[in-house]
Amino acid sequence: MATPFSLAQFLDVFRRYNDAVWPVQAILVCLAIVAIAAALSTGRRRSSITSAILAGLWIWTGVVYHYVFFRAINPAATLFAVAFVLEGALIAWLGIVRTSLRFEARPGWPIVIGGATMFYALVGYPLVGYALGHRYPAAPTFGVPCPTTIFTLGLLVWATPPRSRAVVVIPTLWAVVALFAAIRFGMWEDLGLAAAACVALMATLRRPWLDSGWSDPRLSLPRLNQQLKESGTLR
Repeated sequence: MATPFSLAQFLDVFRRYNDAVWPVQAILVCLAIVAIAAALSTGRRRSSITSAILAGLWIWTGVVYHYVFFRAINPAATLFAVAFVLEGALIAWLGIVRTSLRFEARPGWPIVIGGATMFYALVGYPLVGYALGHRYPAAPTFGVPCPTTIFTLGLLVWATPPRSRAVVVIPTLWAVVALFAAIRFGMWEDLGLAAAACVALMATLRRPWLDSGWSDPRLSLPRLNQQLKESGTLR
């Protein structure tokens, strides 16, 4: 897929963005860590705190990165900005106003894979980029679309269905869009988007009985069969 900008122009957007907003990048990383800590806690407002931070990340990325900086080389950035702000508003509505988007790091594969995905977004992503020769400030940092989306998808693995299904749509679509740029420009650190999207979709579309089987190693086969019979899956 052709793009209206070159690799040099693409990297220059990161340079201008990073020079202009420093030290916000570090603050955003700290906020992401707070979101993880809140999701892991047992506090009554843990989901609201996590949702507020996640919503802020998406609105920041949409307004500051896409609209202010990326729009200079890509007219489609206006559409991207709208999509990111809408995602932030949706997370805020479901997680803060309606309090129906809940984050709960359940034992088993969700906490491990979700945590690994967020670790990649915060630590692995910049390390892979550095190994590929992407040097700060002309390199993506946390708070620009791709690492922010990977982090979001990892955190949504910890979210409780069904509300998480609504908020996973835009991040998944962005993963598809960004994958073309990753291949075209050799931004191989962005390949983590595809893996993160697959994991988040698997987590948000899972059946409750399957989640119970994964998350509770004490769940015996007879009890699982009983759950299947009660749900009507087995007769």
